[in-house]
Amino acid sequence: MIEGKRRGDGQLINPPNAKRLSDFTDFTDFRTSSLSLPLNYKPFMPLSNSDFKLDVTSEIGNLRALLIHSPDNGLGKVVPSKAQDWLFEDIVHLETMRKNEYDYYVKLLMYFLDPQKIKGKLKDVDDEKNKRAFFKPDDKDFHASGKVIEIQTLLADILVEDDIRKKLVASVCAIESVNYRMQLKLIDIEPVELAKIIISGSLNHDEMIFAPIPNLIFSRDIGVAINNFMLLNKPAKKARARETLLARYIFFNHPLFAAYKDNILEIPEQIGHFLRPGEDNEQKTTLEGGDVMMVSPQHLIIGCSERTSVSGANEAVKLLFEHDVVKKVSIVKIPHKRDYMHIDTIFTQVKRNMWVLLHSLATNESQAGRHEPGTWFADKKSKDKVEIVQFEKGKKPTTYDTIEDLLSDISENDLESKKKTKFIYSGNNVFPFDSREQWTDSCNLLALKEGVVLGYDRNDKTVEAFKEHGFEIINVKDLLKKFENDELDPQTMKNTLILMPSSELSRARGGFHCMSMPLLRDRI
Repeated sequence: MIEGKRRGDGQLINPPNAKRLSDFTDFTDFRTSSLSLPLNYKPFMPLSNSDFKLDVTSEIGNLRALLIHSPDNGLGKVVPSKAQDWLFEDIVHLETMRKNEYDYYVKLLMYFLDPQKIKGKLKDVDDEKNKRAFFKPDDKDFHASGKVIEIQTLLADILVEDDIRKKLVASVCAIESVNYRMQLKLIDIEPVELAKIIISGSLNHDEMIFAPIPNLIFSRDIGVAINNFMLLNKPAKKARARETLLARYIFFNHPLFAAYKDNILEIPEQIGHFLRPGEDNEQKTTLEGGDVMMVSPQHLIIGCSERTSVSGANEAVKLLFEHDVVKKVSIVKIPHKRDYMHIDTIFTQVKRNMWVLLHSLATNESQAGRHEPGTWFADKKSKDKVEIVQFEKGKKPTTYDTIEDLLSDISENDLESKKKTKFIYSGNNVFPFDSREQWTDSCNLLALKEGVVLGYDRNDKTVEAFKEHGFEIINVKDLLKKFENDELDPQTMKNTLILMPSSELSRARGGFHCMSMPLLRDRI
């Protein structure tokens, strides 16, 4: 076990008789334990284990806790020749992404989920002399919120235990083909710094020892809370393998999730996987969180897309039914195109009876009347046609003609909305803005509560569509000032689209739905 740093009097911060991390039942126990902690180590201790709940039953219930990852140094090392291999659309300017964009996301989440961490302190948080300490997981002044939970902090916590640290370092080094001497060196690095290295791929900021994992900011993709179960995902691309490994270690070993260990579901490979040639996505068992939506307590949507295979969806449905997690799963097969990476790039929920979506994929216009021969035959041959099949345990599958039909059924039957289902269209359904703005995540919105959603400030036509549906539009910078000055209460907000800065974040092809893994929402 790491000895840890010594105080000025030479006494170890901890004696050698430390308990195993898995022995702890709450964070008070963890905090006062004798685990070998470096002097500057600040473990994650927001809640006792008995207080924490894993429970997500909808897309729109009041958000109470979520998992995120702030942009790390690895994002600043993505080069053009590797950008698409690492699943980024372009290279980004890291400091702009952090200070001018993502930090606003964290501050906003704090006001809604954990206001005591930020209310009355905004001036200090923003003060240049503090060098963004509030946002840095390895800084003593990090927010360490138990509601807005940072992945890197959880990773550092589990690395405290000797056995876990050795196993995880060995696993990472095997995946990344790191030499044995470097593996031994990594094992002896203190947990906070080691967590930073494992995620960023760099020693001492400058020396790269393996590739970064820039997609970790899209925390939705590594796992999805479904009621009080956690479904761990299987990524389609090799570039995300390390993310999946870290998620497994965190969910199975961190005390925060100890009560839910039996509720963690892992998708197996089909038996023939190891004998099949090539890397064809159709033949692999893959599933990513952007293709999974918890729309009601007993109904889950799974997309089959560029990133989630039919095999992955099939294995997920079997697991969910076997463990009685939900009664109904709708499979939505969309075109396998980079444009539509996951289903949450083409639709997300805004209110019980309202959704934002890309009109061209959501309806079947040709059914209304085929006036030209070209339209008739194009529809028959189209590879871009959406297919929807709903599976209910113990019943025959049913089909839906369009995404709008499915979403209307969810709103009116599953969620018992008494109002007619409404749709807000990307780009206000005006060509070419519908496609342009879908590309920059006009449909990828995160609901902080029913009717209060976050989106990028660049999608002007979609913003117009929200206005036409009676929504207030406010820029996040103005909103934070109103919260801090008691001019507005987050809990009383209704029907609001909050506009977030996006010049760098949008280069990564993911919105705030992608950049969040809800762990707890109020039931609606």
